[in-house]
Amino acid sequence: MDSFGGLLDSPRARGAFALRTVMTPPWSLRILAESPITVLAVVRGHAWIVPDAGNPVRLDVGDVAVTRAPDHYNVADDPATEPDVVIHPGQRCCNLEGESLRDQMMHGVRTWGNDPEGPTLMLVGAYESTSDISDRLLRAIPPVLSLSNDTWHSPLVELLCDEMARDEPGQAAVLDRLIDLLLIAILRAWFTRPEAASPTWYRAQSDPVVSRALQAIHNDPAYPWTLAKLSEEVGLSRAALSRRFQDVVGESPMKFLTSWRLALAADMLCEPEATVGTVAYRLGYSTPFALSTAFKRVRGISPQEHRARAMAGQSFDG
Repeated sequence: MDSFGGLLDSPRARGAFALRTVMTPPWSLRILAESPITVLAVVRGHAWIVPDAGNPVRLDVGDVAVTRAPDHYNVADDPATEPDVVIHPGQRCCNLEGESLRDQMMHGVRTWGNDPEGPTLMLVGAYESTSDISDRLLRAIPPVLSLSNDTWHSPLVELLCDEMARDEPGQAAVLDRLIDLLLIAILRAWFTRPEAASPTWYRAQSDPVVSRALQAIHNDPAYPWTLAKLSEEVGLSRAALSRRFQDVVGESPMKFLTSWRLALAADMLCEPEATVGTVAYRLGYSTPFALSTAFKRVRGISPQEHRARAMAGQSFDG
């Protein structure tokens, strides 16, 4: 696995908020939900994303965008249209007086809006837990990024649109995986663009020495890596590898190894049968206590607390 692939392996939507939004102008939604990452795709008509800080972004048919918490923004038919619907955390939608609009604006399976036959159709996929997205990925993207249809296209948008309208067994899992794939496809396209200001971990894949070290870590995170063993793997002295890795990635090899293991641990702890002990074993920690100590030191909460939060999740209650 290359370093970019290793990073993009981290999105894991679980019960993601997935909705087809159908609107007739004038309309404007005030987004206060603060979802870690939200993917938007325009299937019909157009929409504007109007961030509180930054320039408005127009999305036409086939265009996609990704927004990142904690920034707030409007999504509207026109930047000048004043919001009349507010989307709160948990994807709770209300009018300006705080009254729920769920019953009024739901129109069948995962379809919501002010007019079920409206000329604008958008797809919205929102990750509702920070445990589903690596911190490294969140730090790498701007509050709003967009790709236009003339420079990017994927069949995933059409497939996601069709699947959102289905109500079949296992449908939530299908939508989670499609949202993951769409996000990865968007980010892969985004990071090739000059305006993306690619982060150090992305540029590292072009360094033959650092990319080999990253690949070794990604391929076998449970191996008892030391700086000496990594140096032997890539054919450099410990001092030379340490300097080069720090220059390219922005942190030492051992610090990167720890953060990568803990990112994997955060993901594994969300598996139904996982325990701190089994995760510790799979990632090369000598004891559950060793994993717990590292996890709490870096992430601020214990593995048990992280697992409880992730399993509790958040659900859309309108």
